[in-house]
Amino acid sequence: MPNSLIAARDRFAARHSEQRMVVNGREWGYVEAGRSGPALLLIPGTLGRGDIFWQQIEALEGRARIVAVTYPASGGIVEWAGDLADLCGRLGLERVTVLGSSLGGYLAQFFAAAYPHSAERLIAANTLHSVAGIAERPPYSSDLDHAPIGELRAGFGRGLGVWRDTHPEQAELVDLLLAEVGGRIPEPELRARLKALKQGPELPPLDLPRERIATIESADDPLIPPLMREAVRARLNPSVAYRFEWGGHFPYVARPELYTSLLEEQLGLSTTHESWGDGELRAR
Repeated sequence: MPNSLIAARDRFAARHSEQRMVVNGREWGYVEAGRSGPALLLIPGTLGRGDIFWQQIEALEGRARIVAVTYPASGGIVEWAGDLADLCGRLGLERVTVLGSSLGGYLAQFFAAAYPHSAERLIAANTLHSVAGIAERPPYSSDLDHAPIGELRAGFGRGLGVWRDTHPEQAELVDLLLAEVGGRIPEPELRARLKALKQGPELPPLDLPRERIATIESADDPLIPPLMREAVRARLNPSVAYRFEWGGHFPYVARPELYTSLLEEQLGLSTTHESWGDGELRAR
């Protein structure tokens, strides 16, 4: 059977082609949508290009100005944060709500701390608070410059295969992610993403009022364990902590309408999608 998620993503990509911009010597990809409304910067995790947020972009592009980025093939957290500040300036986005997921959540935290003049609001999603000890854990424990790319991709495949076995209802999501890691994300970009966390800096202090900070987590996230989720909340002290009772590490794909509703809330837009109910937690 055709994969409906991949088909929907591909239809979106055909309408919203990824543009390219060289910033400080690094070539970024980005999808730009919407002409007016609050500015939203979306940063994916290791296994996504900017268009992995296609469902949120389609739902919000008539009411917000959105830029979703794809990482370059070089650089790391510090360089990327500066690049994003410059990219936003070139696109005429003076202040943005920045949402990053996983690797993107770590970068979003660094960006908001280092460039507070560019960050209107921070949403740190399914992410970590520190890179301490990450170099000892696969795949980061590999020689990321020289390990065969097939090995690295196979490691992701094994993890995704376990998720498919335990969550067969998300098989289409797993296939979409396997396509990303299998080649839609080129080798140099994939290596750069892994090295960005392995060699990442500790996060600097964040000087944003807590009413402009939110976190997102999933109770069944296989990559961000409960103690790490608690540490992210403790560090950021968010005014709102959203928790998906299910959705894994990619709730923006697995539960798009609910994810869009929290973005609407954070951007101050009227909600047109599924509302948060008793089965989910929104803590203030």
